[in-house]
This record gives sequence, C-alpha cells and structure tokens, in this order.
Amino acid sequence: MVKTEQDIIKLVQGDKEMMRILKIAKKLDLPDWWICAGFVRSKIWDTLHGFKKTTLPDVDVIFFDKTNIDELEEKRLEAMLHEMLPEVPWSVKNEARMHMVNHFTPYTSSEDAISKFPETATALGVKLNHEGQIILTAPCGIKDVVGLKVKPTPYFAESSDRTVIYKDRIKKKNWQSIWHKIEVHSHED
Repeated sequence: MVKTEQDIIKLVQGDKEMMRILKIAKKLDLPDWWICAGFVRSKIWDTLHGFKKTTLPDVDVIFFDKTNIDELEEKRLEAMLHEMLPEVPWSVKNEARMHMVNHFTPYTSSEDAISKFPETATALGVKLNHEGQIILTAPCGIKDVVGLKVKPTPYFAESSDRTVIYKDRIKKKNWQSIWHKIEVHSHED
C-alpha cells in the first residue's frame, strides 16, 4: 500500500528504471532541479491499480535558473539527456521562465512552480541529493494522489480563468481511461 511520503520514496527507490532516470538527470547538475508530475504520479497510480508495468509518461525535468531563461538552453539540455538515454521522452523546462508561458506571476523556485501545477495529484517532484538519496516534494500534500483523487491545486481553484485550464486539461488527459479507480473532481468539489 502507498500511504506516506516514505512509501512513495520506497516505490521510486525500488524501481530500477526510475532510479536510472534520476541518476542521469542529476548528472546535469542543474540548480533547483526536480523530475516532477506524471513521473511520480503515474508510479503511484500504477502501484495502486496493481499494474505490473509502469506507465511512463514524458519525463519532466524542471529547474530554476534566472541567469539563463533562453528556451534554447532547455532544448540543449534535453538533447544532452536524450544522448545519454535516448529511449526516454525527456522534457526540460526552466521554471524561471515558465511563468511567462503560463501567464502567471513569476515563480520563486521550482517548488513554488510545482505548487502551481493544475492538479494536486501532479504537484509532486523527486530528485537525488548529494548522497544519492531520494528527496520528495509535495507542496500540496500526498493525500489526493494516494487517495486516487484528481483535484485542482489551490492556485488553480482560486481563479475562474485557471479553472477553465484545469477542466480542459482533465478532459484532454483522460486519466480514467488508464487508471479506472481515480475520481476526478471539479473545482467546486
């Protein structure tokens, strides 16, 4: 069963492919880096659904570097990761610039950006510290992800414009077609 943050860390530690991906991402030595969103959420939901094979979405590597917000740098980093592990669908984003893309107030860190992801179940990140141990961030908590609930983060729930984005994303992702036990909640729930 997956109930605590420690349970999530153990899940990731026990997955050789996830650990390999984390070790490769760590090699870039990016400031305030995390692998986030579906990388963590999908592992939890796969486990809670009894799936034997991991449903690995794209691997979202985020970092926070105000000194170089050029999108070309992100593409260069993606290419480096792709050279090291070509079979992984890498996506690299500098959260110091993503507020402009999303039309939000500037983020103060990668964890601040994660807290403003659309769903609480996706507002998760993992990385390896200097000793190679897994660190988990869950700024909106883990209750929803381990409870198989999809709800908007407080940031998305507080704005009607962002609520529309949340609803559109839920429809587009259609997670219930993969994980039939999850409950999708609107912003009013």
